[in-house]
Amino acid sequence: MGDFWVFGYGSLMWRPGFAHTETRRARLHGYRRALCVRSFVHRGTPDRPGLVLGLDYGGSCVGMAFRVPGELQGEVLAYLRERELVTNVYLERLLSVRLEGGEKIDAVSYVVDRRHEQYAGHLDAVHAAAMVSGSIGQSGANEEYVCNTVDHLQALGIRDHWLEDVAKRLPPAMKTARAT
Repeated sequence: MGDFWVFGYGSLMWRPGFAHTETRRARLHGYRRALCVRSFVHRGTPDRPGLVLGLDYGGSCVGMAFRVPGELQGEVLAYLRERELVTNVYLERLLSVRLEGGEKIDAVSYVVDRRHEQYAGHLDAVHAAAMVSGSIGQSGANEEYVCNTVDHLQALGIRDHWLEDVAKRLPPAMKTARAT
């Protein structure tokens, strides 16, 4: 059994939570990083849903690819499924990504299921920021999630102009907290 790859576009990039032997910057074509998943538990409630990231159709997404030793396949996939498939809003797919340097590989990826009740659809930055503002779930404030994601992406040298635009539209108190 050979090594396999996992593509991360959100928190998996800076907190993968599984053993890997190599990390490479990568681009996935045909999908974009988007706040397109309504969060009823971690960053919102059923009465006041927040938004979390998903891979949605269209565009491309720069993220990180992780090479995992083949002998860890069962363990790592079990971990990822427990982490990503809690409400089945994501679909596990093997997608072609291009590593920095040009090499193409197939990587396990989690894309949003557009038929799932939590799918929020394509939102512009104004509407996304309005849904994020004031939403709080078991894992904390939704604003914190979005700003933390932008900060981590920037630390990795990854620009996501749409997500940055959403973060800029959040309440001033959140922007002040980010500056400190």
